[in-house]
Amino acid sequence: MINLFKKKMGLFITICTLVALLAACGGDSTSSSGESTSSSDKSENKSSSYPTKTIEMVVPASAGGDTDRNARLLAQYLSDELDVSIVIQNVTGASGSVGVQELIDSNPDGYRVLFFHNNILINNILGLTENNYSDLKMAGISAIDHGNGVVVSRDAPYENAKELIEAAIENPGEINIGTSVGAFTHFQLLDIQEKTGAQFNLVDAGDFAERNAAILGGQLDVIPTQLGLVNDYLESGDMKALGVLAEERLDYFAEVPTFQELGIDSTFEKFFFMAFPQETPDEIVTTFTEAVERATNNEEYIQRARDYGMEPEYKSPQETDEIMETRHQLYTEINERNN
Repeated sequence: MINLFKKKMGLFITICTLVALLAACGGDSTSSSGESTSSSDKSENKSSSYPTKTIEMVVPASAGGDTDRNARLLAQYLSDELDVSIVIQNVTGASGSVGVQELIDSNPDGYRVLFFHNNILINNILGLTENNYSDLKMAGISAIDHGNGVVVSRDAPYENAKELIEAAIENPGEINIGTSVGAFTHFQLLDIQEKTGAQFNLVDAGDFAERNAAILGGQLDVIPTQLGLVNDYLESGDMKALGVLAEERLDYFAEVPTFQELGIDSTFEKFFFMAFPQETPDEIVTTFTEAVERATNNEEYIQRARDYGMEPEYKSPQETDEIMETRHQLYTEINERNN
């Protein structure tokens, strides 16, 4: 009996020892090398699986304009690259500043990303907001729109931008040109006036849809716009494009002269960028921007973007920061010269 008891006790002790060892292994936070796994290592392991759920793309513009349209186009191909859904949230107000601030205040987990353009710089320069590109972590540029120009209705007496400028010089303040004060188009007009001596009556005519309706209805004489947005009207003859603010003629609007061709030294391009809250982990931004680069190299995406008058042109986060800095300086100088 004693021997049997000893055998049972020995077996019991062995089992307890094994259980203790297993528990220690399961609860031990050391790696096979014996080094402790820190909380930052765990977060890196978690973020390496990013993304695992729907990403919300904040677009600080109303539906139907070029910003919204370009965001939705990119989101289709970016969704395929990341293998998750991407939904668009339009957040309007204060020339985009409301949407930018909402993104800045978001949880920096990679599931909310901003899609916007140059206006983030202009809003800051004009004092409309304190937020700026430096408050964000850039995730790259997906496309650059070289097709910014001016259009008039079919009955307008001008055939090109030179004729329009001459009329504005001869009749200062009489030609109504629609813009949104403080917007990207506003700065284009300030630059054109400064370099030519023309003087337009700058009308704060709301967003693209409102300006578009106003020129078709005869309430405005001219509007600056992305030519791809009004291509249907150009093809139907309801509108005429007088010039484009690109350095060279565009293949997709080959008949439209550049302002430079017409002796007006003004060029403007609109770039569309993506950004996260400043505290977003670098590895998340890297995963996202690599997907953007792949999406912008998709042949189908390239063709569709060009049909809109845009040129897919991926820029890395570092390149995006550099572009932001140089354009901020340019717009600051334009603003200072016109105040």
